[in-house]
Amino acid sequence: MHLNKQLREKTRESMAAVLPITAIVFLLSITIAPLAPGTLVLFLFGAILLVGGMGLFTLGVEMSMTPMGEGMGGVLSQSRRTLVPVLVYFLLGVLSTVAEPDLQVLAEQVPSIDNLVLILTVAVGVGFFLVVATQRVRLGIPLRRLLLIFYLLVFALAAFAPGNFIPVSFDSGGVTTGPITVPFIMALGLGVASSRSDKNSASDSFGLVSLCSIGPILSVLLLGILYRPEEATSSQTLIPQVDTTAQAAHYFWEALPDYFGEVALALLPIAGIFLVFQMISRWFKGNQLLRVGAGLIYTYLGLVLFLCGVNVGFMPAGQFIGATVASGAQKWLLVPIGMLIGYYIVKAEPAVAVLTRQVEEVSNGAISHKAMGIALSVGVCVSVGLAMVRVLSGLNIFWLLVPGYAIALGLSFFVPSIFTGIAFDSGGVASGPMTATFLLPFAQGACQAVGGNMMTDAFGIVAMVAMTPLVTIQIMGLSTVVRHQLARRRLRYHMDRVEDTVLYFD
Repeated sequence: MHLNKQLREKTRESMAAVLPITAIVFLLSITIAPLAPGTLVLFLFGAILLVGGMGLFTLGVEMSMTPMGEGMGGVLSQSRRTLVPVLVYFLLGVLSTVAEPDLQVLAEQVPSIDNLVLILTVAVGVGFFLVVATQRVRLGIPLRRLLLIFYLLVFALAAFAPGNFIPVSFDSGGVTTGPITVPFIMALGLGVASSRSDKNSASDSFGLVSLCSIGPILSVLLLGILYRPEEATSSQTLIPQVDTTAQAAHYFWEALPDYFGEVALALLPIAGIFLVFQMISRWFKGNQLLRVGAGLIYTYLGLVLFLCGVNVGFMPAGQFIGATVASGAQKWLLVPIGMLIGYYIVKAEPAVAVLTRQVEEVSNGAISHKAMGIALSVGVCVSVGLAMVRVLSGLNIFWLLVPGYAIALGLSFFVPSIFTGIAFDSGGVASGPMTATFLLPFAQGACQAVGGNMMTDAFGIVAMVAMTPLVTIQIMGLSTVVRHQLARRRLRYHMDRVEDTVLYFD
């Protein structure tokens, strides 16, 4: 009974997240970007699957991924053997990334590099940086220091990489931190941080996702420097021709087995390592273990429905709307339309709900779920607007990434460390499957319509979505610091006045 109530609540939340973007696309389809009836039906079917999938997924994560990650992180951080936790973290990073659905989507769209080569390169980068991230938490090394070092290294390598690989490398950093890896990695950070008892342990639990996002950028840049294919190209999604609602349903029905297989491959490594961990440690007892098992089933089914809905239903609509708006007389409308879509689409990212709730819990309500949501939406709104400017003008992505990361890293010196960790984690969380399967095709459709270079102008939108929340969330943190300082000054002023009054009457 309690479980049914939770599922209804999660489904209502997912409906509230998906309805705005569905309404925007529907309005566009009957005004400036008329969709073919079949494409619109696919999109609406996809929206229904998104609602059900997100509800099941978020409930499943709370029941399984979060306790699994916390338990494993807590036990591994207490191990006296340094090598064992390091190997486990590396394996978790590699295995969970290899089958990450978002990465599969990106690899398919960059056919100039063999899929397996690109996926393994990215996976090794994530595995290495998951080790770095967990050791940072265990040893209490300031996150800001590592971010400065590694981002300086990223931009130094980018100077030697082929220009058309730079957007892809930054995009790979965004897509690898997807709906399966993010909840588990964030919970792992909480578990590792629980082994410490100092005042900074809670804030240090954030930052794993942000460091794991750097690994793929560095590894793909190195791949571009060493591999140097003749010419990087991209492929686009073919928009299916659908004549009846029955045919639309058939498309989803045909696609479901593929997603059942993909998500099973993505979940099995984490479930397998957890099973070995449970057999050795006996950490979970009776009902707890049953709850984790049920949660994994919910997570699995929810992600299958979500990915099927977004890939089959949303991807063709995104590409078609982008191409239609960009080929019209008023191409500049791409910018405000992109910003509007960006503001609402991030709310439908499955891992965003997980992040905002964990932030609210760890901060004891000081950073609210609502405030986090607004900061993320504003960040993605700005990023998609800038990405559309790039599509229309061919502006080099460095003109946006370099100042963007410089501002984000500069702000880290003025805000509490918890805001820096949350902000850099948010970048990876915001650039999930909705970005890879709706915003990227939207940019590709627009880029093709204006005759731009797909690799340099359309790719990079995931990187932009991953960058701007770093700034907006730290600005939110800075405003909190300023408000607290003003409040303390007002309090001190009133106390001084009271003291002066008392002395006058004495």
